[in-house]
Amino acid sequence: MKKVERINIIMRYINNRAHFTISELMHEFDISRSTAIRDIKEIEAMGMPLVAEVGRDGGYFVMSNSVLPTVRFTDNEIKALFIAFMATRNLQLPYLKSRHSLAEKLLGLISQNQQDDLVLLNQILLFEGTNPHNPDLLDLSDLPHPMLEQLIQTLLVDCYLVVSVGEGREIKSYPLYLLRLYREKSSWQIEGFDLEEEKRRIIPVDNLTEVKPYPEKKRISKKKIVVQLSKQEEAFNLILELGPKAIAQFKKYHPLKMTISYTNPYQTTAILKSFIHVHHPEELAEITNWLLFLGRDIKVREIPKEVVEGLQIRVDVLGNK
Repeated sequence: MKKVERINIIMRYINNRAHFTISELMHEFDISRSTAIRDIKEIEAMGMPLVAEVGRDGGYFVMSNSVLPTVRFTDNEIKALFIAFMATRNLQLPYLKSRHSLAEKLLGLISQNQQDDLVLLNQILLFEGTNPHNPDLLDLSDLPHPMLEQLIQTLLVDCYLVVSVGEGREIKSYPLYLLRLYREKSSWQIEGFDLEEEKRRIIPVDNLTEVKPYPEKKRISKKKIVVQLSKQEEAFNLILELGPKAIAQFKKYHPLKMTISYTNPYQTTAILKSFIHVHHPEELAEITNWLLFLGRDIKVREIPKEVVEGLQIRVDVLGNK
């Protein structure tokens, strides 16, 4: 760890504690006694008001009513923040309307050389959804759905919700216990437990018209929700191994209920496990078409015979054309 980075981390460590000792710093950051003392002296020179306590069990504490000195970023930390800002463009994420002011504050903290590096990175790096001939031209507006921030703020207080959803000209309300809020296929989805029908339900955030807390007297306990969900979990009957080409196809399109688990750190291989309702003709047809869309870069561990039969019919039809 570089010295500047270590000192920044030690400053945050110190500021979050009422009292600390040299021995604690040595153990926490795996440094020698002399290094710990030098770092403390440098932190004091930067303006952090440390008070030393003498005696056998003496140590240090930060003088009360004092603030932490200005944060210093390493070159790599600056680049990491800037690239993170760039990568989140075109994703319609919440809390990004303040990106411009955040970027201005970041630029105000760094040197001219660091600013020049960021300008160069902005010219070189292109992320999905940007026009290569004009990086400032995005496929989508950067603004999130107006309900997304309101939804997140509500969730921080309570996961029992009543969500109103526009379905055509009709608006329906669902009482939910929210299990997770996630982004999939370029849109935000709510996965929740329907408190009336007692089943899992997925709702696109784009369809929300209102979010409000669910009355406490009508609530089901979280323990009962977990029990109900565990009863409804069905055994997997479709298990696939995906290679890099199939993973790329999966990212382009997949049914909402499908997820994959990567099996190496480079995310070039993955496992897909799901349950197919083979007696639902629409679902069977959708899965058959989708498996053909994935291509040949898959290995089948388990698959329902009805899906195999559907695939064979599709292959025969394509072969006769």
